[in-house]
Amino acid sequence: MRKKWVIPTVGAEFVWRMEDVLAVYARPYDPKRPVVCFDEMSVQLIAEKRRPLPAQPGQPERYDYEYRRNGTRNLFVFFQPQAGWRHVLVTEHRRKEDYAHALRYLVDEAFPDAEVIVVVQDNLNTHTPAALYETFEPAEARRILERLEFHYTPKHGSWLNMVEIELGILSEQCLNRRIPDEETLRREIAAWTAVRNEQHATVHWRFSVPDARTKLARLYPNLSESS
Repeated sequence: MRKKWVIPTVGAEFVWRMEDVLAVYARPYDPKRPVVCFDEMSVQLIAEKRRPLPAQPGQPERYDYEYRRNGTRNLFVFFQPQAGWRHVLVTEHRRKEDYAHALRYLVDEAFPDAEVIVVVQDNLNTHTPAALYETFEPAEARRILERLEFHYTPKHGSWLNMVEIELGILSEQCLNRRIPDEETLRREIAAWTAVRNEQHATVHWRFSVPDARTKLARLYPNLSESS
């Protein structure tokens, strides 16, 4: 079933953040200022108690209803739609310090030659520049922060983050089966990422600021009053 976008009753706070993100998406591609969409998700590690029955003609592989929980892992997902690039960091936790180290990876390893990395993300309480100062020495925190430009999706507006689409594809193509341990998780994600990056798979975003003002006019206080 196709997921429906649910727009709550909101106003100016929502629309200014929405237009800000849409304006970022409309920028021409600039390798010195890459636009990277960021989000995270949790994955349950589940091992089999019994060996699955192998697939047979006309019947898929069958799993026993009993399984063993092996904890969870967090996935930090970076997605650069204009270049068709993505990367997934597997971490044990999703704390502020984990987020801070993910940002340092983005600056120092993913885009070391970029002047500024434009990051689109949500307003989760751990997704804050303060995390850098809580994790690193002030000079290091400032060094990383000066290479980043943040744009936040509005509350109830996670659908505006293109990485949400990529997360859905990751879940359907890679995480739609029982994964027993972190080693297997990393291997499966690395293989999936390599294929997607080789294909330069991306999202063809067609929703713009003019579209928003037409299709979501009810969310704009002044447009609503004048209609």
